Amino acid sequence: MIIMKFGGTSVGSPQRMHSLIGLIDNAEAKIVVLSAMSGTTNSLVEISQALYQKENDKAAILIDLLEKNYSNVIQELYTTESSVSKAKELLSIHFDYVRSFTRDLFTINEERAILAQGELISTALFQYLLEEKKVQSVLLPALNFMRMNENSEPDMGFISENLRLELAKHPSESLFITQGYISRNDFGEIDNLKRGGSDYTATIIGAAIGAEEIQIWTDIDGMHNNDPRFVNKTFPIAKLTFDEAAELAYFGAKILHPTCILPAKSQNIPVRLLNTMQPEALGTLISSENQTEGFRAVAAKDGITTINIKSGRMLLAYGFLRAVFEVFERYKKPIDMIATSEVAVSLTVDNTDDLENILVELNEFGIVNVETNLSIVSIVGLFPAEKPGYAGAIFDALRSIPVRMISYGGSENNISVLVETKIKKDTLLALNKGLFQLD
Repeated sequence: MIIMKFGGTSVGSPQRMHSLIGLIDNAEAKIVVLSAMSGTTNSLVEISQALYQKENDKAAILIDLLEKNYSNVIQELYTTESSVSKAKELLSIHFDYVRSFTRDLFTINEERAILAQGELISTALFQYLLEEKKVQSVLLPALNFMRMNENSEPDMGFISENLRLELAKHPSESLFITQGYISRNDFGEIDNLKRGGSDYTATIIGAAIGAEEIQIWTDIDGMHNNDPRFVNKTFPIAKLTFDEAAELAYFGAKILHPTCILPAKSQNIPVRLLNTMQPEALGTLISSENQTEGFRAVAAKDGITTINIKSGRMLLAYGFLRAVFEVFERYKKPIDMIATSEVAVSLTVDNTDDLENILVELNEFGIVNVETNLSIVSIVGLFPAEKPGYAGAIFDALRSIPVRMISYGGSENNISVLVETKIKKDTLLALNKGLFQLD
């Protein structure tokens, strides 16, 4: 069995939904994971924000607008009155449910329930389309098997057992449709895997059932060697290792959710990135296959904050770094980059929640300075420590770029530099020219 995940743009219009049928309607056994239609989750977030602020009249207007958009979709999507009637009834149920929150107390649990509606609607509408086209398929409710534990990690034992039970109910079927992004937490409440989490759903499902392959279908032809939003001349990468793909996803490659590689890697299941607009394109294959050394791709992560701590107490002292890191551990803040000297330590974070509290504690160690509007630019590939030349090529490419921090040596797959966000594009262009001879 294979897993096929389609994102919001792939189900973003009636035409796109129709085109998906040609990609999934064959004899191969598969589970198809769908996101919400593009724009839906943003609308549901906006509705939730209005409800949090007790702007219930505004929320009601936004709900009406979203329902109207879906009403227009179903008129184009189906050709039979029975399908349109079923879809109208579905929309009525879901939007009446969302409207119910305008008349009651609104909390984080209600928000999560609202955010789940996008995937529940898109999968049901697609299932109705398959029924209309006489394509045999089964809609699997993700909330029956997707569950996260108390640490917000996939409860793989629960997921595997309950997904297999769901599949066993339909032994003669080979095509299954389910929702990405949504899950339950360890209390059984509706939750989600954060934005972009449908990729994560697909790889969790693939790992849970030991799939042959996991396919992530988007609107670009695989992982590119650089960010095509800022760099004109890029090319798709044919092959990546799990580690290379994980580094690129974490450090800014938008085609993949940062956490989605780990489940596939744990079960050694290849992940293929494909393009719904060009299904014949080879895309990118991510696997455990050994790669030749060299540069593979560049990615950038914005919204970075640097915290610099300077203290004479650090000189020849042990335990100083541990005490600093314990502050971040207490606030559950991961650190991306770190650089140290005899009397100072600099580190970066991408989440500034609780920053004021963190700074209060860090001020006990010395003088603390904070810089914002920074970006981490990561060069990913295979750079064996004993092989010379890679660092030299990178810094030669960046000879005209002011670099604020460097991370090299923690991994054979990543060399990262910190720059001001305003020169991120210049940095990406310089690396594209210096490392890939593209300008």
